[in-house]
Amino acid sequence: MTQTSCCSLLSSSAHQGLSRRGFVRLAALGGTAALLASFAPRASLAAGNTEAMLLSCMDFRLMDDIAKYMDSRFLTNNYDHVVLAGASLGALNEASPAWGQTFWDHLDIALKLHHIKNVMVMDHRDCGAYKVLIGPEHMKDAASEKELHAWNLQRLRQKIKERHPALGVELLLMDIEGKVEAIA
Repeated sequence: MTQTSCCSLLSSSAHQGLSRRGFVRLAALGGTAALLASFAPRASLAAGNTEAMLLSCMDFRLMDDIAKYMDSRFLTNNYDHVVLAGASLGALNEASPAWGQTFWDHLDIALKLHHIKNVMVMDHRDCGAYKVLIGPEHMKDAASEKELHAWNLQRLRQKIKERHPALGVELLLMDIEGKVEAIA
């Protein structure tokens, strides 16, 4: 291949999203055949089988801990993630019924598009949404806080099972340091 044709191919490939480094890597791995194969149409990676859909709270303090937890469960890039303030409470709260509808719509799409097998619902301690929507007096100590989360998590599990009996449902409660406990 001449320098001119190589440069025009590089220029063309750059317009199609291949960087100079990517071009060099492809050329080193097999030249023209590998380069041409890289531009062949591919099936979308979005459709297919995904292990789970996770519902968690929007609390920014815990986003990294949630990702670490999911990674520790070997679910990296193998779950859909829906975020609602209060997690289970957000999906059930009557003050904002659109939140619940959002959860159900996402669940239906996850089933149709990704064929999920499980729903994981992760509430967390010291949740601002619980304090705003229910009131801080219901979370006066760790035991009553856990009891309130467990009650909402179990209610949501029951509703999920009513609509989708074949789905597994896992209930989780994360503390503010990122430690997760299962809720029966």
